[in-house]
Amino acid sequence: MAPNLDLDAYRSGAEAFIEAIDREYLLHLSGRKAELELAPIYGRHGELFTRPAVESLRSAAREASGEERRRRRFLLQFAFDGLLGEATKAEAEEAARLEVSLEVAVDGREVPYRQVPVEQANEADGGVREQLELGRNALLAERLNPIHLRALERAHELCRELGWQSYADAYADLRGIDFGALAESTDALLAATEDAYAPAVDPRLDEASLPRLGSLRRSDMPRFFRAPELDRGFPADRLVPSLGETLAGLGVDLATQAGVHVDTEPRPSKSPRAFCAPVRVPDEVHLVISPVGGRDDFAALFHEAGHTEHYACTERSLAFEFRHLGDNAVTESFAFTLEHLTEDPEWLRARLGIGDPEPVVAHASAVRLVMLRRYCAKLAYERELHGAGADPATMADRYAGLLGVATRVAWPTESWLADVDPAFYVACYLRAWALEAIWREALRERFGARWFERAEAGRWLGGLWAQGQRLEAEELVAETLGRELSFEPLTRELVGTVPAG
Repeated sequence: MAPNLDLDAYRSGAEAFIEAIDREYLLHLSGRKAELELAPIYGRHGELFTRPAVESLRSAAREASGEERRRRRFLLQFAFDGLLGEATKAEAEEAARLEVSLEVAVDGREVPYRQVPVEQANEADGGVREQLELGRNALLAERLNPIHLRALERAHELCRELGWQSYADAYADLRGIDFGALAESTDALLAATEDAYAPAVDPRLDEASLPRLGSLRRSDMPRFFRAPELDRGFPADRLVPSLGETLAGLGVDLATQAGVHVDTEPRPSKSPRAFCAPVRVPDEVHLVISPVGGRDDFAALFHEAGHTEHYACTERSLAFEFRHLGDNAVTESFAFTLEHLTEDPEWLRARLGIGDPEPVVAHASAVRLVMLRRYCAKLAYERELHGAGADPATMADRYAGLLGVATRVAWPTESWLADVDPAFYVACYLRAWALEAIWREALRERFGARWFERAEAGRWLGGLWAQGQRLEAEELVAETLGRELSFEPLTRELVGTVPAG
């Protein structure tokens, strides 16, 4: 370990950086700040993201044991993420400026680039949805993809310079995940759901007056997810109150919860999707929403509320690394747990007064199948994209092919870079879906079908939330329930059987 790296000072600097960067994203995405200004923040904290710092932390992690080793390993991933972020901050800022300024021309009007999915979700005319898609894809290919490609190539180059064969190898090491084993599980899930896929999805597409699988276009998917035919059951004026009532049933008063700030104000450039900004865990956590209504809006809010509660209930005395860093599959599993309530028949009856929840349940199950199969394909694609020797010239077609086969949707090539989250976050989402199915089984077994009305369930969840992300997903489920992290419960839900083998 290099003698000039003071770990305590590094931790203090890292926490200050995360607060600054999360606040910057909060201000930008909430529509209170037009420009996303990352360079000044990286400039103030540049010493965190140098190669010597990364190399020192690699040595420090190898030298430590127990909890200290865990802390240093989390710090190492933070440092490496930051090194890549610092190296590509100019591209991130340039892309953000363009996304805010670009517009898509359709039907004699200009639609802001970031608003295209919202317009598609609310547009009944499939031709107009497709024109919006084509316009956005043209801007993506011409204006944004060159920026994304520069960032990707620089990130790949840095991984090799630091001794990893590829970006995929770097993150398998840093996250401690066997991507090959995970891919075997997700390939099995794809195979197990192959026959059930069309019977689950096509009837819901018929109800939405959309083309069936095989003819469905990516431009139609926001409309499908939006499910306007279900709007009557999900009014905008019940969006935030239903969340407050649900948390109250679990013993949490959202209105007075320390550290939680709920932003529902409309702003022209505000992100159309709900998001959580954990600026200072647990003392300042922001839940930001643009209330529109509809099932998809409820699902998005409850998902972000799961993050919010996890961060806000994290034990303050935990080390910085366990409050802000760690395995994000853990926080995503809690987000999915609350999100799933918006498709739970008992919750739909109790909180929204929906007498016949079956149409909602069937639609939500179909959407979940689409999303899971898409993310299984994304894992396969990103392993190739970020693997050693990947040829960028072939990856756009590979992307469209893999996702098109998995979803049975005509998938555009243009989003081959924009549809890739940093740091193999796809692996966090997939493991979180598996973990969430296990949490819900446990909640039902312990507290009944209406567990969301039991303060005891809230205390049980609170005990999990309080641990922050000290443990990784596999460790947390083993310690809490004595179980392995497996896709079998999720597969049983989707198709009713455990896949062979």
